[in-house]
Amino acid sequence: MKNKFLIILSYIFIIFNSNLFSEENDNILKVGLLAPLSGEYKELGDSLLYSLQLALKEIGDKNIHIIPRDTGYANKEKLNIAIKEIKSEGANIIIGPINNEEFLEVQKFNDMIFVSPSNINHEFQNNIISIGISLESQMSSLMKFIKKQKRNNTVILIPKNKYIELVKDKLNKLDLKNYKIFEYDPDPKVLTGEIEILTNYSQRKKNLELRKKLFEDKDDEQSKRQLEKLEQRYTLGEVNFDSLIIIDFGNGLKSVLASLAFTDVDENKVLFTTVNQWFDESIFYENTVKNLYYPSVNYKEFKKYKENYFKTFGSYPSEITILTYDALGLIYYLWKKNGKINSVNDFSLKEKIKGKIGTFSFNNKKTIQELKIYKTDKNRFIKF
Repeated sequence: MKNKFLIILSYIFIIFNSNLFSEENDNILKVGLLAPLSGEYKELGDSLLYSLQLALKEIGDKNIHIIPRDTGYANKEKLNIAIKEIKSEGANIIIGPINNEEFLEVQKFNDMIFVSPSNINHEFQNNIISIGISLESQMSSLMKFIKKQKRNNTVILIPKNKYIELVKDKLNKLDLKNYKIFEYDPDPKVLTGEIEILTNYSQRKKNLELRKKLFEDKDDEQSKRQLEKLEQRYTLGEVNFDSLIIIDFGNGLKSVLASLAFTDVDENKVLFTTVNQWFDESIFYENTVKNLYYPSVNYKEFKKYKENYFKTFGSYPSEITILTYDALGLIYYLWKKNGKINSVNDFSLKEKIKGKIGTFSFNNKKTIQELKIYKTDKNRFIKF
């Protein structure tokens, strides 16, 4: 019964292509694309466009027209011109913008629908739907996972950057239990000292030195063995948490992991988790933590997408482009189902959608992803 309400986008592509379009008709689906096709982020813009070309190839329907327009990056004038040009071509639905700072600008075009790969807000916003991997979906998956591991004292680590208030606001709106927030300076020179405070490192190190003194002047074999064991340790005593969620990426995440290792946090006793890392293989070479868990999209589909992209274009895609790939499949499904797409309300589907990123749904005008938990293990990503 459950599968009855699961729409698989790739399956839709095949069915529509083979059965519904034996003859061409005048019903054209026109979809705009807002992307930085010039300037500093041109490579990202090209990757977004290429991902739509792959989706078009799989759909195989000549009645879909993509209308790409260059927005530069954070360029309001270019953005407005691009939207007006797409609208003049007869399209009322656009994939983009990718920059959430442009949301206020596109809301002026209230007769247009925007499907954005941004993850800044999982709620429908007037004429904008964000399908990015939201913090809400990630935290939901992580807290379920942590609960299953029978951990009940979680610390959420957040870097002090321009997104900190937004992240804290989102966390406060979630129904989280048994957690506390720890804010840290992302500067590596300051970070380790702050992690020392979090882990009570100074006291635990002092505990070890005091314990060693009890055996240093004794000559019996038992005392010597105890001292030998203590010499192999860096601290003595437990930290006051049993699980961590590190909301950071790239080098920032690696710095936090290194500081936790330095302060002797035992990963056999503390569960290390983080947010979606898009299967960043550089984590493999970070020797400080062996088991790191995080929620993410369907790894097998993501890997196949990257390989297909490389085979077609000779380079690897930007990670978020898989979202634009799914966006076109979703738009196509709604267009075939309803004959047209009038507003964001048409995306309020009862059924779940299974795309390249995994399964997602639109409940109460919110985009919800069902993410899997993965762990890094011996240079592999393992679904937990």
